[in-house]
Amino acid sequence: MSTIDDLPPLRDVIKRHALSARKSLGQNFLLDLNLTARIARAAGPLQDSTVIEVGPGPGGLTRALLAMGAGRVIAIERDERAVGALEEISDRYPGRLTIINADAMQFDPRPLLGPTRAKIVANLPYNIATALLIGWLSVEPWPPWYDAMVLMFQREVAERIVARENEEAYGRLGVLSNWRAETKILFDISPAAFVPQPQVTSSVVRLVPRDEPESCERRLLEQVAAAAFGQRRKMLRQSLRSLPVDPALLTAAAGIDPTRRAETVPISGFAAMARELADLRNRANRPEEKT
Repeated sequence: MSTIDDLPPLRDVIKRHALSARKSLGQNFLLDLNLTARIARAAGPLQDSTVIEVGPGPGGLTRALLAMGAGRVIAIERDERAVGALEEISDRYPGRLTIINADAMQFDPRPLLGPTRAKIVANLPYNIATALLIGWLSVEPWPPWYDAMVLMFQREVAERIVARENEEAYGRLGVLSNWRAETKILFDISPAAFVPQPQVTSSVVRLVPRDEPESCERRLLEQVAAAAFGQRRKMLRQSLRSLPVDPALLTAAAGIDPTRRAETVPISGFAAMARELADLRNRANRPEEKT
C-alpha cells in the first residue's frame, strides 16, 4: 500500500500492466508518491477543482491529485497500455477521473470543462513539453481556460521559462511565458526519482496567467522576439532587419537604444516594439483618403 491511498505500489502497477517506459513517448515515470503529492500540493487547494493532467502513465500524480481532493481529473494519455492502470484508479475514486486515450498535442479539453477555470498539473513527456506549454500560452481569447499550471520540465527548459532580461537563459520562451504569466521554479527533482533515470535534473514550474498582460498582439510579439533572438549576439539594429520595417522605427518607438542586444531588453520593450510594428502595418494597409 502507498502513503497516500490504499492502491498498490506503482512498481507493482507497472509490472502488472507491462508498462515499461518508452523513449519514443518521452516517458520517465515518477514513482515516489511523496514527490507526486508535493507536486499536487503546489497546485494550491484542489477541492472542487477540475485538473487537466497530460501523460499520467501508471498514475502516480493522478492518485496524488485525487487523494488531495481534486473534484475531477481529466487524464490525457496517449499510451494505450496505461489505460488499464488508470481505470483501476477510476474505480477507487468513482466519478472523479476521466481517462482520455489521445495525443495531447491534438486534443482540446475545453469541451469537457465546466464554467470555472481548470488547473493543468502534469509531469509532461519531455519530447512535447515545450510545444504543449507554448500552445497553452498562445490560446485566445485571454485570460485562458485555466487559472494555474504546475508542470515538470527538464531543468534547462525550466530556466528558459522563468528567465528575464540580462539572464543567460533569457530568450523567446521567456518573453512569451513571462508576458502572459507569472512564473517560478518551485523545486528540483533528482534523476534518481524516475524510472528510467533521465540524464538531467527536472524542475517543477508554476505559471499563473496574468489577467491583463501588457497590451500588444501576441503574434507580433513573438515575431519581434524571434527576430531579435534569432541573432542574439548582434545589436537590435542588425537582428531586427529580418522584419518588414526599419528597425530604427521600432527601437525609437520603444525608447530602446538600437545598439542593445536582445537579452538586455525587458518584456515591456518587446511589447512596445510589437505595438509599433502593428501601427506601421496598419498605416501601410490603410487606403488613401479620397480627396
